[in-house]
Amino acid sequence: MSTTTTPAPEHPHGLWEEPGPARRLQLLRSAQSVAIVGMSDKPSRASYFVATYLQSDSSYRLFFVNPRLVGKTVLGEPGYASLKDLPEAPDIVVAFRKPADLPALAEEAAEVGARTLWVQLGIHSEEAMQRATDLGLNAVHNRCIKIEHGRFHGNLHFGGFDTGVISAKRQLRDA
Repeated sequence: MSTTTTPAPEHPHGLWEEPGPARRLQLLRSAQSVAIVGMSDKPSRASYFVATYLQSDSSYRLFFVNPRLVGKTVLGEPGYASLKDLPEAPDIVVAFRKPADLPALAEEAAEVGARTLWVQLGIHSEEAMQRATDLGLNAVHNRCIKIEHGRFHGNLHFGGFDTGVISAKRQLRDA
């Protein structure tokens, strides 16, 4: 007798589960491009702060998505109206959007060929996470991509976090 269960038809990829640290590290290390949806050109906004960190401390190709940024450049990069307007499918879609917008964003991310929907710290939507999983995406929520990247690459102290580690080792940068 087998104890393996078949996913229900409404959840072809199973029920969503929060990925652990090893899986989040794997998602970050395997990515080459990141689209920040809800990007702002205001330096006081979290999306701007995250983008400046990723530009300086990662090798990701960055795309900034916000209809208000079309025709403008932010941090030297052009703004795009939607994921469909990007020149390539991003590996990770980072969402700075309200929870009600996230299920539709999961659909758009899957349509353009993204691999991961990453919903920022403080934003919760189990519905969106399950929808992303059902569409075959990896799904992370309530995690800041900047904090997670810094945590795994030894850069948390640059963001004002006291890591409690004193080291003369050279810090890792994405390869």
